[in-house]
Amino acid sequence: MNNYPNRRKFLGTTIGTGASLSIPFKSTAKETKNKKHSSETLVAQLYNSLTEKQKSEICFDFNHKLRSEVNNNWHITKPRLGKSYTPEQQVLVKEIFMGLHSDQYAKAVYNQVVHDSGQAGFGDSSIALFGKPGTGKFEFVLTGRHCTRRCDGDSVDGTAFGGPIFYGHAAEGFVEKPDHPGNAYWYQAKRANEVFQMLDGKQRKLALIDECRDEEATKTVELTGKKKGLEGIPLTELTTDQKSKVRETLVDILAPYRSKDVKEALKLVDDAGFDHLHMAFSEKEDVGKDKVWDVWQIEGPSMICYFRGDPHVHAWIHIRDKA
Repeated sequence: MNNYPNRRKFLGTTIGTGASLSIPFKSTAKETKNKKHSSETLVAQLYNSLTEKQKSEICFDFNHKLRSEVNNNWHITKPRLGKSYTPEQQVLVKEIFMGLHSDQYAKAVYNQVVHDSGQAGFGDSSIALFGKPGTGKFEFVLTGRHCTRRCDGDSVDGTAFGGPIFYGHAAEGFVEKPDHPGNAYWYQAKRANEVFQMLDGKQRKLALIDECRDEEATKTVELTGKKKGLEGIPLTELTTDQKSKVRETLVDILAPYRSKDVKEALKLVDDAGFDHLHMAFSEKEDVGKDKVWDVWQIEGPSMICYFRGDPHVHAWIHIRDKA
């Protein structure tokens, strides 16, 4: 696949124009040592380092309902990383987070979280642990503004990323300009718009809808199980080349994450039937009225990738083997 200009920008050490994004990414000796371990191994180390007080605040049974929740700006528990954990524990959490992302994208994603989290930066994050690592099913969840990430060691059967995840970016303020300058994830929308540009007039009428779904926390990513009647154009109406472009868009959406999770996600999509996917673009939610669609989604019976670029970028992913 050819390199995409905005993807190259994403990979830079500076994502946006703000000074806070240009801070160098430095690894401590402990971080460098930890890089040889998987995120799952580091979760076990973190769990073993917790005091009884810490466990009482952030540890839950594996089947606790909180584990499956997601939102665009939330804290899954009250303690903040920068205030309630030792420096060693903070290093472990950072490395768990980094390990959940691809080598190419990890630094840029980390810088985005630092930027959007305010003065406390990554230290404003909160975490929770469900189950006990090393003794059966477990899941680690990290949340904050524009961030929900999971590490489950494949404990959650038939589910990519261990459940729904969220990412976003407000690069130059809450309300972004139509071209979303400096936004870490706008490259994904540009790829999706390439799909739209390949459509003929009849196909565009099918693909355009008035408005995409509302953002309602976990309800945003509810799956329907439907193969027909979803919003937008079904992939059965696309040519082979157009379908290939949709697949490229999916690959780019998933590119920031580690390869094992990407492979699992794509396999789940294919197993559920790639031709059952639908792609929709919101006509009314067009920032700048430039017909570069800021709000769009790819949905199937057991998956949703929902991208909202108004007023800044919010993006949701939920992929399972069945609804």
